Amino acid sequence: MLIGVPKEIKNHEYRVGMVPGSVRELTQHGHQVIVETLAGSGIGFSDADYVAAGAKVLGSAAEVFAQADMIVKVKEPQAIERARLREGQVLFTYLHLAPDLPQTEDLIKSGATCIAYETVTANNGGLPLLAPMSEVAGRMSIQAGATALQKANGGRGMLLGGVPGVAPAKVVILGGGVVGANAALMAVGMGARVIVLDRNVDVLRRLVAQFGTRIEPVFSSHDAVESAVLTADLVIGGVLIPGAAAPKLVSAAMVKRMKPGAAVVDVAIDQGGCFETAHATTHADPTYIVDDVVHYCVANMPGAVPRTSTFALNNATLPFILELATKGAKRAMAENIHLLRGLNVHAGKVTYQPVAEGFGFEYVPARRRWGCKLSS
Repeated sequence: MLIGVPKEIKNHEYRVGMVPGSVRELTQHGHQVIVETLAGSGIGFSDADYVAAGAKVLGSAAEVFAQADMIVKVKEPQAIERARLREGQVLFTYLHLAPDLPQTEDLIKSGATCIAYETVTANNGGLPLLAPMSEVAGRMSIQAGATALQKANGGRGMLLGGVPGVAPAKVVILGGGVVGANAALMAVGMGARVIVLDRNVDVLRRLVAQFGTRIEPVFSSHDAVESAVLTADLVIGGVLIPGAAAPKLVSAAMVKRMKPGAAVVDVAIDQGGCFETAHATTHADPTYIVDDVVHYCVANMPGAVPRTSTFALNNATLPFILELATKGAKRAMAENIHLLRGLNVHAGKVTYQPVAEGFGFEYVPARRRWGCKLSS
């Protein structure tokens, strides 16, 4: 198969779909790889590095899209990229379609086979291609929140860990999954007072086993969320419903009652955000203030640490890329139910139920599109 890797064009996005080491793995298996010039420059890889790994470097994204059988990216395709997709072509990347009607419509029109990293599953029920970036985003959320709390940025002027004789900041984490656990790890390490809310008691037990008395686990109810948020200095939104829009756990009325100068970091913003007052921002202009509360809502947080993020992501995606390239998309998904669950759009139809229901499109089950007989 001919695999194409274009340069990412989203605001301040320096990650790349494949590092040279991943390219080498594919070429060693007999596949061809084309890479847009300077695609890896943001993380320190030159065109020569890709050539040495066996890739062919092309001068433009248009050439890559025109020639490749499969496009491997990091972020959702931007409008100009979606216009280059064609019928029968495979797109393998993060999509986050639930809050993005224009992208969904364009992918339907393209006729391409669009597989979303964030809905590919694993034997343990996890999301193996989302987890690496959730780990990065969870850890980054505390860095971002600590910066937002500085007075010059509109915050309360608090040091997250305090100092002897001065209380630390109260950090409230909504969701105890991969994002929440990694946010807790960083917040505890910085000396903050950490409260984690989750609806799954087993998740809370796991967090207690990991952190002991260094965190306060709380079962998530409306009352519990409200009580925690209104007394928080920093709130991290780390909730996830795979492939669907994030639930709005914190209302605008709740934000209005928060401490002046408090900060929120909405890691769920890729899926629409869990704060009613949240809207996506960029690394170029990451924060805004609503009712004296600083909001950090960057939609591609791991893009700020692209080298770490790219290697972490490639470690997870490479086996799936190899499977798709070696078997072809139809056979690969027919034989791998976890990969099949990543299929969001195929041949003009929405094949992921939460996206179809969210926008009112016809839902065509992925197994029916591929003629699969695998049980779920």
